[in-house]
Amino acid sequence: MKHDCLAITDARLLTMAGRRPRRGMGMGDLGIIPRGGVLIRDGRIVTVWRAEEEGPDLEGVYTVDARGAVVMPAFVDCHTHACWCGDRLDEWCRRIAGEPYLEILASGGGIMSTVRSVREEKERTLAEIVAEHAGAARSHGTCLMEVKSGYGLTKEHELKMLRAILASQRMSPIGIVPTALLGHAIDNAAPGFVERTIEETLPAVHELLPGAAVDAFCEQGAWSVEDTLKLLRAAQRLGHPVRVHADQFNSLGMLREAVKLGAKSVDHLEASTPEDLEYLAQSDTFAVGLPYCGLHMADGRYADLRRVVDAGGAVCIASNFNPGSAPSLSMPLAIALAVRFCGLTPKEAIVAATINPASLLGDDSRGAIVPGARGDLLMLRSTDERDLAHAIGDDPIRTVVAGGRMMPRRA
Repeated sequence: MKHDCLAITDARLLTMAGRRPRRGMGMGDLGIIPRGGVLIRDGRIVTVWRAEEEGPDLEGVYTVDARGAVVMPAFVDCHTHACWCGDRLDEWCRRIAGEPYLEILASGGGIMSTVRSVREEKERTLAEIVAEHAGAARSHGTCLMEVKSGYGLTKEHELKMLRAILASQRMSPIGIVPTALLGHAIDNAAPGFVERTIEETLPAVHELLPGAAVDAFCEQGAWSVEDTLKLLRAAQRLGHPVRVHADQFNSLGMLREAVKLGAKSVDHLEASTPEDLEYLAQSDTFAVGLPYCGLHMADGRYADLRRVVDAGGAVCIASNFNPGSAPSLSMPLAIALAVRFCGLTPKEAIVAATINPASLLGDDSRGAIVPGARGDLLMLRSTDERDLAHAIGDDPIRTVVAGGRMMPRRA
């Protein structure tokens, strides 16, 4: 359906009004209006009101009675690898049989397996795949999704991926934010790989996407701390914000270096020390937890996000959607996992899946139900937002509203 004006009445509104991003104890503030309504016109929120107040004139406005159900901002997934093709099912079977991921990576599997598939695929097909993944994300309540490159590794194929991600923006039912993941795997078959990435691929990416974030995966068997710093510093000199995957399997010291660089985020954090998490919390760098990895890889390793919040930090959670370690786009399940295994309360997990990742991605028009914000909303099936974290494998969302339009659950 398409409506120039849409009103939702008699809702339990999670407005997220107030400070953004949320930090520390503020992450428990959902800006709740126990009974109220919201009016959207031309894709933007015009008015938010309480039931005891006189609301706007709704004559001629398409109106939905929420009947007390929760209405909240749509999810923002700030860390995905949604531009990929092929599959890694054989490697998954090896892993559940007990073979460590880093050994699979060292044998040419893992990330390099997907690299080979992506290099062989056409750009148009990759764009269609991203748009298809975006449609699946919307069915789970996501209306803004970050998508990384990183499965190309050469200048030619990284640019192909980034062009595909850009092209997907025109096909996608939700917002897409591209990130140049230039430091992903190390291609040992390419002499001088690190230097070529910095000296050749990075400048070409800068010409295509001068404002895009540049990311790197710092880990044993991937990019070293020294090489990651070379890449990220070079990116910053060109004016790019930077992000980093760190401490997934080993604490190598990259977390503190990323904070010193002023990185937008440090993502993963499963192996981070308590001292490093508290150091991160005292900075403006977001901590991004990716709890699907601990579930899918069945290693029981999760980021201690409770420590970051208690120390005053700003936390996000994301799907980390990829073919190897996190094959799901469900942010409701990410919330459920973050509460059970990362130590967040249901309220904190909702903040970490909405307003905070919107701020991380630099989009202050999303993640809150306030006048002027984009009309990206969810109506839950429940009258209690805690059900998002309590239910596992359920479908908690009744309606997705994207840009003021009530959308079908599948693209």
